[in-house]
Amino acid sequence: MPDALKRTPFYDFHVALGGKIVPFAGYEMPVQYPTGITAEHQAVRQGCGLFDVSHMGEFIIRGERAVAFADAVTTNDVAKLAIGQVHYSTILYDTGTIVDDCLVYRFADHVMMVVNASNREKDLAHISTRAAEFGVTIEDISDAIGLLAVQGPQAEAILTALTDVDLPAIEYYHFAEGQVAGMQMTVSRTGYTGEDGFELYHDIAHSEALWHALMGTGRITPCGLGSRDSLRLEMGMALYGNDIDDTTTPLEAGLGWLVKLQKGEFTGRDALLRQKEQGIPRRLVGFTTAERSFPRHGYPVFYEGQPSGTVCSGTLSPTLGIPIGTCYLPLAGAKEGTMFEIEIRGKRVPATVVKPPFYKDASHK
Repeated sequence: MPDALKRTPFYDFHVALGGKIVPFAGYEMPVQYPTGITAEHQAVRQGCGLFDVSHMGEFIIRGERAVAFADAVTTNDVAKLAIGQVHYSTILYDTGTIVDDCLVYRFADHVMMVVNASNREKDLAHISTRAAEFGVTIEDISDAIGLLAVQGPQAEAILTALTDVDLPAIEYYHFAEGQVAGMQMTVSRTGYTGEDGFELYHDIAHSEALWHALMGTGRITPCGLGSRDSLRLEMGMALYGNDIDDTTTPLEAGLGWLVKLQKGEFTGRDALLRQKEQGIPRRLVGFTTAERSFPRHGYPVFYEGQPSGTVCSGTLSPTLGIPIGTCYLPLAGAKEGTMFEIEIRGKRVPATVVKPPFYKDASHK
């Protein structure tokens, strides 16, 4: 019998607002509200949207060598993070392929890793194999933490009225601890939309009051997973399970900027050094098509007439009004302007490689 789906602390609010609930990464989550995906998408691009992302996983790493441990199990350079800074990174297998992508937060006395909900148990088991080596403890606090993302160019102005945190002083990919609506939480200037915004990590005891405080402003649109996906795709941001997985390396996925080979040993480093020396066989590219019918995940891709995998992500861009997507192409074809074909409902449609982000005018690029 399959495991029962979990619910976030905000589930009842989603239902009350008419959210269309779907199973996602083991949770019952809203894919959209009656407003619709396009309206929710545009609210984030032009105003402010609110996402429940409480399904994400959070691990707390403690010990004198917590930073060294995080450096050993992720690709980016954790030692270079200042206290109060966060960065994007990847967790790798020894083969150099991707276990997950994640955020790493450096606090004064611990490190927090934020991982994808669908990978939480796998990630914890994977990184735990090196905990004893560094003398650290890893605590999975995911079920005790609620997480709301307030996203859009008006996010700072709206949130300022509710908090004692100096929001303008928080730089992009930095965070502070303080009160929002009178409740203690971590306020992080991060997001998955390309727009300015904040992610609010809080004890689930505060979730209900926080939701009421934010929605009570009357200036925030609740948004579901559908617009979260279209927003991130317009920015060319990777989605685990679509654009990256355990068959892809960061170098192939265009995430080489997350890999700091010079920092010293980390899981997967030797494999990436070999791949860098031998050359990558393929690369993740962005593309557009001229036809209105848009490609979806799994549609066949053809390069120079030959099968070349499938579409990773695809949608009709709500902002641009054109089909956009990602796929892997052989390195020779992974150049801007390269033409190839995608099979959409039995018909091969021409596509052109373009460099993401597809949407160039976001408030944070």
